[in-house]
Order: sequence, then C-alpha cells, then structure tokens
Amino acid sequence: MRKIGSLMLCLVCAASLASAQNRLFNVRLNQAGTDSSQGSTSANPGNPVYLDVTKPLEERIEDALSRMTLEEKVALCHAQSKFSSTGVPRLGIPAVWMSDGPHGVREEIGWDTWDAAGWTSDSCTAFPALTCLAATFNPQLSYRYGVSIGEEARYRGKDILLGPGVNIYRTPLNGRNFEYLGEDPYLAARMVVPYVQGVQKNGVAACVKHFALNNQEEERGSINVNVSDRALYEIYLPAFKAAVKEGGAWSVMGSYNQFRGQHCCHNDLLLNQILKKEWEFDGVVVSDWGGAHDTRQAALNGLDIEMGSYTNGMTGGKSSAYANYYLAQPFLDLLKQGDMPVSVVDNKARRVLRLIFRTNMASNRSFGRFTCPEHNKVAREIAAEGIVLLKNNHAFFPIPAGKYRRIAVIGENATRSLTKGGGSSELKVKQEVSALEGLKALYGADHVSYSLGYVSGKYQWGKEDKAPLNPDSLLRVAVEVARQADVVIFIGGLNKNAFQDCEGHDRKTYDLPFGQNDLIAALSKVNKQLAVVLVSGNAVAMPWLNQVPAVVQAWYMGSEAGNALADVLSGTSNPSGKLPFSYPEKLEDTGVHFYGSTSYPGDHVNEYYKEDILVGYRWFDTKKIKPLFPFGYGLSYTSFAVGKLTSDKKDYTGNDTIHLSVTVRNTGKVDGAEVVQVYATQEHPSVVRPVKELKAFSKVWLKAGETTSVTLAIYTGDLAYYDETRHDWKLEPDTYILQSATSSAETAIKSTVRVRLH
Repeated sequence: MRKIGSLMLCLVCAASLASAQNRLFNVRLNQAGTDSSQGSTSANPGNPVYLDVTKPLEERIEDALSRMTLEEKVALCHAQSKFSSTGVPRLGIPAVWMSDGPHGVREEIGWDTWDAAGWTSDSCTAFPALTCLAATFNPQLSYRYGVSIGEEARYRGKDILLGPGVNIYRTPLNGRNFEYLGEDPYLAARMVVPYVQGVQKNGVAACVKHFALNNQEEERGSINVNVSDRALYEIYLPAFKAAVKEGGAWSVMGSYNQFRGQHCCHNDLLLNQILKKEWEFDGVVVSDWGGAHDTRQAALNGLDIEMGSYTNGMTGGKSSAYANYYLAQPFLDLLKQGDMPVSVVDNKARRVLRLIFRTNMASNRSFGRFTCPEHNKVAREIAAEGIVLLKNNHAFFPIPAGKYRRIAVIGENATRSLTKGGGSSELKVKQEVSALEGLKALYGADHVSYSLGYVSGKYQWGKEDKAPLNPDSLLRVAVEVARQADVVIFIGGLNKNAFQDCEGHDRKTYDLPFGQNDLIAALSKVNKQLAVVLVSGNAVAMPWLNQVPAVVQAWYMGSEAGNALADVLSGTSNPSGKLPFSYPEKLEDTGVHFYGSTSYPGDHVNEYYKEDILVGYRWFDTKKIKPLFPFGYGLSYTSFAVGKLTSDKKDYTGNDTIHLSVTVRNTGKVDGAEVVQVYATQEHPSVVRPVKELKAFSKVWLKAGETTSVTLAIYTGDLAYYDETRHDWKLEPDTYILQSATSSAETAIKSTVRVRLH
C-alpha cells in the first residue's frame, strides 16, 4: 500500500518551490476552453497562459474556475486520503493537506489507514490543552499560541489545522471538554479570535470546530439536539461568530450531531442561513470525519469538503472508495443528469479555490518552524499562566527549593504521558517533561521520593484497560512513603483514557477514577502536609476537600508540563489562572443534570437543552446554588484590592461604547497578576435573563504595592438579548448594573448606567 510519507514529501517540496517561484513569476495555467452548458471543459493544448498573482483574489478564483472541468470541480469537494483533498493537477493547483489539532500537529498517518506512517521527523511541540489557554484569560497569549502552532503546521506542509474547538462546556462529563474554551461564550469568543489570527498569519487555515452544539460524546453521531433560538444565539454561537466575523477564519468544521432533525455537517439553518448568509462566511465548511450522510443534503445544505465518510477509501473495496463519497461520484451524477444546478458545485469550488489561494498558493506564505526553543517557551508560559490555585490554607504554597528535606510525590499523573490518548488530539511529541521530572529538577532528586499510588491502565480507543497491579498494595506503599515525608504532593486527576478526558465517550461519573478519593483520604490521615494537584480538562468531585490544605487545578499542559508546574509550586511563577468553568459540588447542582436524562444524554434519539440559557454560572447565580468553585475564580501568592468601577458617563444610546475604569492594587508582598472581570445585569428585563453575564475582562500585572488604573469597554449592543419573536437581537432601554469582580461569585462594588435607544 502506498504510504503518505513519500507523497507528502513530494508535495511539500513542490509547494515550497511553487511558493518561491510565485514571488518571481506569474502562475502558469494551461489554456482551456469552457463548455458552459454542462459546466465542463476540454483541455486545450494551446499556448500556456500566465495568471498575474497580483490581481485581486476573486479575479484569480474566477479565472481558475473557468478553466476547470465539471469532474475537477467535484473532485475538490471530497477527500483523496485520510487527511487530504485533491487539487487540480492539470492546472497546477495543489491538494489541500489537513492535520488534527488544536494542541499540536498530529503525527503523519498512512494514506489510507489510521496507522502511523512511521516518520522520524513528525514529533511536534505539544501545547497546553485549550482549557488551560482559556484559564489564562489572556488574549495576547492566545495569539502567541496560534502563531506558534501555525508555524509548526506550516513547516509540516499543512494547509488546514483542525482547530480550535469552541463548543461550550455544558456538563462536566463531556469527554472533549479539555479541547474547548470553557462555559462562557464571551470568554471563548475573546480567546478564539487571536488564536485564529495567529494560526492564519502563517498561511494555514484555522478550522473552527465543531459547528455546532457538539456538547457531548455519547451518541454524538446521531443524537438530535433541541435548543431554543435564544440559547443557540446567546450561548452556543458567539465564539463561532467571533472566529468568523472578527478572526476571519478560513474554514469551519461541522459537528457529528443533529440539530432540529438535520445532521450539522449539512444543516441548512446552521451552514446556509447563519454561517454563510448571516455571517457572510466566505471560507470552506469541512465535514467532521464521517459526518456526511446524504448526497443531496450535503450538496444543498452548505458542506464544501467531505472527509472521512468511510474508514478506508481505497483498500476497503469499491463501496467505500473515495470516488463513492456523497460529494464524489453521486454528486457528479446528479449534476450530469441535470438534477442539481451547476451553480451548486461552482459555489463549493470557489470556496475551496479561495482557501487554496489563501494557503498553499499564497505568494507571501512563510516557511514556518518546528519544535524550536521559542515554541517550548510559549508552551511553558501558557501552562504556568493557566494553572489555577484553588485552595492554599496557611500559605502551603509556594514551596521554594530547600524548604523541605523530604518531599513525597504520589500519583500516576506525576509520571504518565498526558499527550497520548484522548482521541484525535493525541500527539507524538519531541519531548514531554513529566511533573516528577520537573519537581526533581527543582528540588533535587535526592530530596524527592515517588510512589505510584494508583494505576489506570493503558490507553485503548473506546475501551477501558485495567492494569495488572493490586490497588490495595499500591495504596499501602504510597501511605508509607507519605508517612516518612515532610510534605506530600499528590498528582492525580483524570487522564486521556477512554471514558475519561477522551473523544468517543463521556465520563461515567463525576468522581475521581481509579480509587483516588480513597487514596487521598488515606494519605491525609498520615500526613497533614498534603497538597492535591489535579490534572484534568474537567471539574471533579472533591469529597476530601476539607482534609487537605492546598489544591491546584492543573491541565494537560503539553511538552513543558513538569517545568511549568514546578515554576508555580515553587513560586518562580505566581499563579494567575482563573477557572474557565464552574465546579459544582455535585452533578445535580448543574442545570443540565437537574432536568434528568432527557436533558443529558438524551433518550437515544432526542436531547432537550432544558436549562436553556442558564449554563454554568448563569444557572448557579439564578438558582442561588453555591458552586464548589465559581467561574473566574483563582488564588494568588499575593493579594489584590479592586476599587470602584466608574464609567465615562451615565447615559448611552444603542450605538455607544461604555468606557470603564477601575483601580487595582497589589496589596501583598509578591509581584503578580489579577484578572478584572466585569459582569452586567439588566435591572428590569421583559424576559428571563441571567443574574449577571461576563461582558469584559482584563489581565493586569502589578509589582508588590503597585497600583494601576485598568480601562475596559463594553459596546451597548452587547447588552442585548436574542428576541425569538423578531429573530434578532433586542436592546431594551433600561438601567444596567455593572460590577467589577475577580470571580462570578464575588460580591463586588456596583455601578449603574442608563441605556436609551436614541
């Protein structure tokens, strides 16, 4: 079987050569005549034609389209291998190469199988998972993240990076929450825009996914989501809209699930009406792998490139060949029979050509770079800045080097590779510094002892693996190690095994797996100097919370995980991460689980989002339920005082920007950063609205004792709600209460403004 390796090398070299030549010459296309009656062409071996690459993009697209046969247009619309779609070789238009993201560039796999291709040059930099990025509340870091991963994708010859993911964190059980940007649509929107811009700076298209309402893994390929227009527009679409309208995303991936009876990869409302018409998206819609189900719907309802509809495209026989994809030969047959207007395929071909001209045929495309020190530095900064300090009684942390002679590190996640597993986001990395390695490098190997404590088994797609080790024996050994230590750092949480933080299935329980709750309780009985470090992309139950003095929420932090954790635990970096989602004390405290199985995971056919717009902290606030830890929460090794929020005036119209200022002072003895969050409340709404909603935030760094004034802005239109009767946003004239806070649960000093429509 032909492997992807040799072909990819040829295409990468060809693409690089073409890019260089385009800087000096015009692109040469063979002259062809057009048969407009059938939308097909016949090759004309006449004199070569030179296309001026300085001409406007749309003019180049129309010129190329006019030279293409109907067969060539259709070929642009479906895969030719696991991760590529064809170009137009006759006209010198290259194929489109894709790679899974969004935390690193996936290793090369076979042309026609999911097996690794066996390259020795595809070990990437692993960047932190997007939950960690969201926890930084730092859009500047998001841009650097996008630039860096875009450089790696460009170096590897990729034209589309399949990420970022911006599906909303609805339930803590969702297996792919670690890939997303949290529960709040405003936070996700602000963080996704610079990521997209950073990636595309390299001539690589970001592919924002999964559009839309893919908020669980259980029965993801079939479940039909029922949700109100208000919740759709207010909660589940804003990050996608920001990525398209502000970030300028060049591609979007459809989701597996159905919405109102149509699969989202060919959903007329989502793709045609909202994405392409309402938002004026001019890029490409790519199906999730196997997300297409019908030729006519795929053709008419907005899908542009169909990927992965069968496991094997060439080796599985004729019935599963790439030529028989829904947007392949069946699509061509409809066009040739006159059952489908040629304008349908022309629209798709234009979009694919536009993407190609923006990426692998762009004359100013960079060369990228790969696994360089600069990327490791970015990964380490994001990881450290995303770590959230949840509890720190008696100043347990920081622990500088030399403070304790005997430090016990316990837990499988201290040594386990956490870049492997998880599904499509699994990475083959050049290096991965484990937590134990980072702590030994900091404190000295002679001062750190280690015990496994628990074990989870190896990663297997869709299967739970039990390790052949006795959990009682592991617990007893860990307890003895802890008993002899001056301080104990337990490093556990979830991992990327099936039914944990992993694609394909959701978690089965809110509790920590693998007996960790019992282990933590046992450790706390023999050593009160016990800190718990949770590595996960999801909230977990903490029945042992009152038994330990310190808790740290770490994430899947990538190549520099151990070094970043050591930076924070030692005080080299002052923690400044904030939770991008709420931690309920128990599942039933959340809106999605309050309403029972019809709300999640559904009845095997339909699922009803009964909590509607009250997702995350919106539910906790409105129902007056205290979360275990609130959205936006995170401690520091210093303290801050946030002053009164003031506005530039008190009365605004519907087209104004509210300019706000607030004073922040570092009242402690350590330099650090605070995230000022501004929440808005409408005083007399005519419809149900959340108690408050995040509308602005700013991260500010202050030296010990320093004071600064932070400026923020809120566009008055962002105070509107989605009016289902008008099918449009509605801003009501009213008094709006604005409050600055450092978490969603904080009681803060409030300021009021008046909004008038004229």
